[in-house]
Amino acid sequence: MQNPPLTARRPRRGPRATAPAALAALAALGLTAASCGTGGGDGGGDQAAAEAADALVATYDGGIFVLDGQTLEVVEDIPLEGFNRLNPAGDGRHVLVSTSTGFRVLDAAGAELTDEEFEAPEPGHVVRHAGRTVLFSDGAGEVTVFDPADLGDGLPEAETHTTDHPHHGVAVVLENGEMVVTLGDEEERTGVQVLDADREEIERNEECPGVHGEATARDEAVVIGCEDGVLVYRDGALSKIDSPDDYGRIGNQAGHEGSRYVLGDYKTDPDAELERPERVTVLDTAEGGLELVDLGTSYSFRSLGRGPDGEGLILGTDGALHVIDPESAEVTDSHPVRGEWSEPLEWQEPRPTLFVRGGTAYVTDPGEKRLYAVDIASGEVQEETELPEASNEITGIEG
Repeated sequence: MQNPPLTARRPRRGPRATAPAALAALAALGLTAASCGTGGGDGGGDQAAAEAADALVATYDGGIFVLDGQTLEVVEDIPLEGFNRLNPAGDGRHVLVSTSTGFRVLDAAGAELTDEEFEAPEPGHVVRHAGRTVLFSDGAGEVTVFDPADLGDGLPEAETHTTDHPHHGVAVVLENGEMVVTLGDEEERTGVQVLDADREEIERNEECPGVHGEATARDEAVVIGCEDGVLVYRDGALSKIDSPDDYGRIGNQAGHEGSRYVLGDYKTDPDAELERPERVTVLDTAEGGLELVDLGTSYSFRSLGRGPDGEGLILGTDGALHVIDPESAEVTDSHPVRGEWSEPLEWQEPRPTLFVRGGTAYVTDPGEKRLYAVDIASGEVQEETELPEASNEITGIEG
C-alpha cells in the first residue's frame, strides 16, 4: 500500500444503496440484484453468486465496488461506512480492506465481504513478500505475519511481533525468516532494526528520520524511505544512501523483484502544506546510486508503479502515464490517458490513482467517475468505463 505519513481517518457518509448504473452492469453480466446479493455483502451471509474474473476492487465514499478486471463492469456494490483502504492479500483471490477496526477480508473473486478481520488499531501498511503477508497496526505497533494461501476458511494461523512503541510503521519478512521492521513512537520515527528468525535483533540503524514506506528489489534488497535518503538492507547489512539535498524525502517507493532498481518519490520542502514534486528517484540497490529524474509534471503518492519488465511508471498531473527506464534513469515515453488534474490538499480526498497488474495499468479519473485500462507496451487505452460513484483507491487480486 502507498501510504502518506499519517493514518488519521475522517468520518464519511454512511452506506448508500446500489446505484442504477451498477444494476445495469449486473444486468449486462446476466445477473440480478437478488441473485448476487447486492447490498448484503457487508456481513458474511449467503455466498455471493457473482464471480469477478481477475477482480479489481475500488473504494468510494460509502462503499466498495468489485469489478470484473476484463470488462471493467461492476459485479458487486458493497456498502461500507468510513474511510477504507485496499491491499491485495497475496493469494490471487482476496483483498484486505483497512477499516477503522482492522484488516477485513474481502473475497474479491467471489465478490463478497466476509466477517473475518485481523483486529488492528489504526491499520497501516500491508507487505507481500516471500510467500508471507505482513500487516502493521500503527495504533498497537503490532506486526502480524501469515501465509495468504491459508485465507478462505477462517483467519489463518499467524505470528505476531510487537514493536517497542506504536508508530506509523512497516515490516518485511524475508525468505530466511528475518524481519526488517521500523523503529519509532508517536512523536518520531528514526530507523529500522533487523530481527533474525527467532526475533532477536541482529542489525539496527537509527539514521533515518521520518522513516516511511518500503519496497523490495532483486536479491531481496529491502529499501526503507527517510527524509534525507533511504536505508537499504541487502546481503545481511544495513546501509544508508543519502539524498542529494539536506532534506530530500523519499516516502513512497515501488519495487520490482526482478529489478535491482527501486522507484521513489522525492520532496525537498519540509514546510510545504502540500509539495507538488516534479522529480522522482531511481535507486540502484546493487551499486548504491541514487538518480533524480525530472518528469516536467507533478504527481501524487498514488502515482507510482512498475511495469512487467521493471520499467518505472508515473501517473502525472498532466494526465499522462510516463515510462522510465531505470537503468538510464530517463523518461522513455509518455502516454496520454486522461485530462489534467490537481492533487487535493487532504490526502484522503480522491485523486487519480495508478494500479499496475501484469501488462496493464489501471488509471482512475474520480472527477469524471471513469476507469481506464491501459496497455503498458503500446500506451493504448484498451478498455474504459464510467463508474456509478467517484472512486478513491483501487487495487486488484494478485498472487
